[in-house]
Amino acid sequence: MSDLKHRKHKESSGIPSSPVSAKGVRLKGEPVQVITVDTDNHSFHLDEKALERVLLKNHVQNKQVVVVSVAGAFRKGKSFLLDFFLRYLNAPASTDWLGDDESPLEGFTWRGGSERDTTGILLWSEAFECQLPDGTEVSVLLMDTQGAFDSESTVKDCATVFALSTMISSVQVYNITSNIQEDDLQHLQLFTEYGRLALDEQSIKGKPFQSLMFLVRDWMYPYEHEYGDDGGKNLLEKRLQISKKQHQELQSLRQHIRSCFDKISGYLMPHPGLNVATNPIFDGRLKDIEPFFKEQLRVLVPLLLAPENLVIKEINGSKVTGRELVEYFKAYIKIYEGDELPQPKSMLLATAEANNLAAVAIAKALYSEEMDKICGGDEPYLRPEKLESAHENFKLLALTRFNSVKKMGGEDFSKTYADKLEADIIEEYEKFVKHNNSKNIFAAAQTPAVLFTVSFICYIISGLLGFVYLDTIASLVNMIMGLALLLLCIWSYVRYSGNYREVGKKIDDLAELIWDKVQ
Repeated sequence: MSDLKHRKHKESSGIPSSPVSAKGVRLKGEPVQVITVDTDNHSFHLDEKALERVLLKNHVQNKQVVVVSVAGAFRKGKSFLLDFFLRYLNAPASTDWLGDDESPLEGFTWRGGSERDTTGILLWSEAFECQLPDGTEVSVLLMDTQGAFDSESTVKDCATVFALSTMISSVQVYNITSNIQEDDLQHLQLFTEYGRLALDEQSIKGKPFQSLMFLVRDWMYPYEHEYGDDGGKNLLEKRLQISKKQHQELQSLRQHIRSCFDKISGYLMPHPGLNVATNPIFDGRLKDIEPFFKEQLRVLVPLLLAPENLVIKEINGSKVTGRELVEYFKAYIKIYEGDELPQPKSMLLATAEANNLAAVAIAKALYSEEMDKICGGDEPYLRPEKLESAHENFKLLALTRFNSVKKMGGEDFSKTYADKLEADIIEEYEKFVKHNNSKNIFAAAQTPAVLFTVSFICYIISGLLGFVYLDTIASLVNMIMGLALLLLCIWSYVRYSGNYREVGKKIDDLAELIWDKVQ
């Protein structure tokens, strides 16, 4: 309780809680939000100034970068884990980088409880300078992400955050709990496909992403697969195994995941202890964490961040610098701000859509079949009023059929598809009307009849005008008669040869206009 009182006193007195390392030394840097979330319209925006403050520093902008990201469901300890990454990077070459038992864990903000804490995407403001075994100087960046599947995020929100972080990072840690289950793989498939579609816009060649680690937290079956990377490797091989006995859908999912990453690994972590999970004032002190968890941390963190294990960010085979990463951030967020990508949907929504579209197809087919029976194919010409009456009857029959099919999503959801069915039926009806009119021999003869009649009337008028010596006007009428005969000849050629159909259409329109005016 004294810890809680002390913390409340600091907050109420306005004393800043400065992030400190395991040694009690103030951490250099702070979490910076580079991708912000508009919760009202569920959109994401890049804070370019914040991003440039991190990546365009003199010691970062021209160096190749290593980007380590942690992503997964909300409230599963992603930020908590990243703060141990910070401890390691702040104590290079130190064997006791975990620190003493009494130091609170600080850095990326985290807390216990059931409500989400992180939103958008954050970077640690200070890149850590490391030297690879070959002498290459690199800058290491840590990325924290908004957790997926909370009550305020849509499927698109979750897919966008996971996809963006996977596209930007050189190592993506997929943080999951207890086991690697089929739904974990399905979500990974959806999110990585959303990222792959975006990278297709950038003409990325080869596998779209670099390194993926399945980090299984709170692993409860060490008697089946031991904690650590060996157990993780064995479990992962078993979960991603493809066999002929599997359904094609399961095979395709596993093939997709393997095709997306250059390297896939696994790691099994024990539970950190009940004190961590149930103590509301737990602040990350090592004394409250189970020894076995700390032992595995000493293995996991160097496995990702030791100089010999760092993975430089590459795009299209080229190593990326801090300055270049800024431009990739801008390009990627622009894709997700646009409308080029399909909208990711929940399994229920996708199934409901498919279900309703199938009902639309069945009802539309029924309407077309019934209309075909009375005016399709070789059926004789039908009077327009009878055709319209049949249309109304069969439209009602189709809508009744649509409403009788069991559909998912409820009435309000299905109404959109009922409206679509009506629109499709009207479109089909217009086609049937045109097909029926083509069978009317009088309608087919309308154009030549009108043109011939115009020529004949002009001939009579011209003769009468000549009889009363109005030769000038008679000549003008003769010109109209000649034009009508010329149009009749052109129309006959178009009908016979099939060439210049657009010209024939214009002549038909003119004849119909004259006919309508006369009527």
